[in-house]
Amino acid sequence: MTITTDTTRRSAARIAGTGYLALFVLAIFANFVVKQGLIDTTSAAATVEAIRAQESLFRVGLAAFVIIFLIDIAVAWALYVLFAPAGRARSLLVAWFRVVYTVFLGVGAVFMFLGLQIATGTSSLGPEAALLMFEAFDFAWFVGLIAFGGHLVLLGVLIIRSGLAPRLIGGILIVAGGAYAIDTLAHVLVADYAAIAGVMLACVAIPSIVAELAFTIWLLLAGRRSSAVTREDVRVLAPQ
Repeated sequence: MTITTDTTRRSAARIAGTGYLALFVLAIFANFVVKQGLIDTTSAAATVEAIRAQESLFRVGLAAFVIIFLIDIAVAWALYVLFAPAGRARSLLVAWFRVVYTVFLGVGAVFMFLGLQIATGTSSLGPEAALLMFEAFDFAWFVGLIAFGGHLVLLGVLIIRSGLAPRLIGGILIVAGGAYAIDTLAHVLVADYAAIAGVMLACVAIPSIVAELAFTIWLLLAGRRSSAVTREDVRVLAPQ
């Protein structure tokens, strides 16, 4: 039997909200500035040349992915604590899906480090092997994103059923989670994904940005209010 106080839930909301803000900044930098800015999926030689020319930037981007890995663990815990009053077992399932995604991101970071080692000449393998490592990062991340999509869908369902956060946010989270899952499967199933990449990016980016930004704002506000949720100030949670 666990007792979760209102203070604990407010702290969890602040941790989750602050974590989401940090994830936005770090993810934009690591993925769009560093990864997509330096890695050319059509040319192994160009990729290696770019990384060697800006090795420090690449290492900072890799460090950002590692920090994202750590922050996501804290966010998973915070969301579990915050939504435990809606059902400890259901909240734990939501957290586990996020942790699984986080583990795959960590595995991807290992591939990215190996690609860096090859690209900077600390191994006898050639540029093609370095690019293969970066592609392995992408695939590990894609597999993780299926779990992340599941996390968003389950979180959205939990919010709608419990009313512990605005139900509209829950609905948008479900749409965003479904978009992540569909996009990831499209990477695997569609031979010429590049032909639909622009459409899929819009389908994923729009609902995910709206949903997670709205959720972040709610978390930060919930962390400052006298009650992080509108239910009991102290609730005894029995296994559900």
